[in-house]
Amino acid sequence: MTESAHPPVRTRSFSPVENPALRPRVSRRTVRVLLLNPDGGTLLFQDSDPGLVDMQWWVTPGGGMDPGESETETAVREVREETGFDLDLDKLLGPVARRHVVHGYSDQVIEQDEAFYLAQVDTFDVDVSAHTPEEQITFKGWRWWSKEDLRASDEWIWPRELEEILLLLDQPDRWPVELGVQEESTVPDVA
Repeated sequence: MTESAHPPVRTRSFSPVENPALRPRVSRRTVRVLLLNPDGGTLLFQDSDPGLVDMQWWVTPGGGMDPGESETETAVREVREETGFDLDLDKLLGPVARRHVVHGYSDQVIEQDEAFYLAQVDTFDVDVSAHTPEEQITFKGWRWWSKEDLRASDEWIWPRELEEILLLLDQPDRWPVELGVQEESTVPDVA
């Protein structure tokens, strides 16, 4: 998300809350974008929960919708901010999937209604200079993941159904797939 005229939807303390049931809760709408290069690789960021040492996972680019913004506008903005890549709106496919997800972190719980879009792009080097202060703290790296890497990895990759979503590229008659309610947490939601 950008520093804009709109106040940030979430600000994190990164200090673990001793009683997880007392963590502040935030709700928002988000858009995630699966960027696919010509080799079939998918761009993912390594994310973390600074309140828990060595807690890391991989996520697709994307983030919260600004007031008055459409899903596709959010997708293009978030890709530009998080990767430095100017995504052509005509390359954006979807939404291919939707879900409601709960992210319980050490300092807060974020509930998100997420829409997933796909875009086939040329391989590019990521520019993280527009990352928000929060992303500068939590994002630890990025890489293009091959399908084989995704299948062989024992690392946390969110969304868990990433491989299944990628298979939807050639099945637009199935869009959007409803993935239901899910939890992807470093500290499970206890509410």
